[in-house]
Amino acid sequence: MKRLEEYVRSIPDFPEPGIIFRDVTSILQDADGLHLAVEGLLGQLEGVDFDVVVGPESRGFIFGVPVAYEMRKGFVPVRKKGKLPCETIAAEYDLEYGSAVIEMHKDAIRPGQRVVVVDDLIATGGTIEAILKMVEQLGGQVVKICFVMELAGLNGREKLSGYSVESLITYEGK
Repeated sequence: MKRLEEYVRSIPDFPEPGIIFRDVTSILQDADGLHLAVEGLLGQLEGVDFDVVVGPESRGFIFGVPVAYEMRKGFVPVRKKGKLPCETIAAEYDLEYGSAVIEMHKDAIRPGQRVVVVDDLIATGGTIEAILKMVEQLGGQVVKICFVMELAGLNGREKLSGYSVESLITYEGK
């Protein structure tokens, strides 16, 4: 079996010249690649005591749900504004060219719950930083943040200092 990195398709000059786009879909469409990614995330959680997995749409759903399923934990979806049907809390975060708002159901996290956040990629860290604020606003405690890939050159980890953060693959550039 190949290493997980070998399943990632790298696309030069996308979305603009000088950028190398790391495509997670090439992991997903290969059974062995998907298996390696989920098993790797599960490995990051060995010995971690937690109650629930939180993941942002859409790729946080893809990787977070099998982790929650395998570990017999619930899964909390974080969605773009206006997509959840019940009462929500929201957090705004910065994008490269503007801002966005994400939401979580107000009753999704109970005070004292220990939370693991799972997503496909950490770049600037803005989305995850917004999720952390919502989890903590609801009284949850984030005990671990797990990613499949990290673009270290964008310094997203800096926004997550003070938290336990792991990535299966780290790319030094942007």
